[in-house]
Amino acid sequence: MSRKKRLLEKQKKKQTSKTTVVNKLKGGKKKKVKKMIKRGQAHISATYNNTVVTITDLNGNTIGQASAGALGFKGPKKATPYAATIIVKHLAEKVKAFGLQDVDVFVKGVGSGRESAIRALHADGINVMSIKDVTPIPHNGCRPRKVRRI
Repeated sequence: MSRKKRLLEKQKKKQTSKTTVVNKLKGGKKKKVKKMIKRGQAHISATYNNTVVTITDLNGNTIGQASAGALGFKGPKKATPYAATIIVKHLAEKVKAFGLQDVDVFVKGVGSGRESAIRALHADGINVMSIKDVTPIPHNGCRPRKVRRI
């Protein structure tokens, strides 16, 4: 066996051992075991029209995601603080299976669901370790249109 093939096989073995643990069941089927994650990141995007919350591990791999539109809110109700709390409650139930306890919160946008989403995270038993605002701010922005002369 060539040296290159051996290295490739070692890399494959390392990758499979890190990501999943496979158990053989009676029927010969394989069962994927979920990773237990103690600390993660909560990315909250609160715009004028919608609120989206994504929870990731520290590497940025998505664990769970929910939005107001996906939960059945329509029209202007999607951007309300109430919708943000319902989104986080729904997402906290999904993420509890991974054993998540602590999150660092990254908030983006100017919508009304910003603060209520963070409060809902804390109310659902997830410890908020830090809050960071990552709203993009222009450094003088785009060039304005030419002045209209009448």
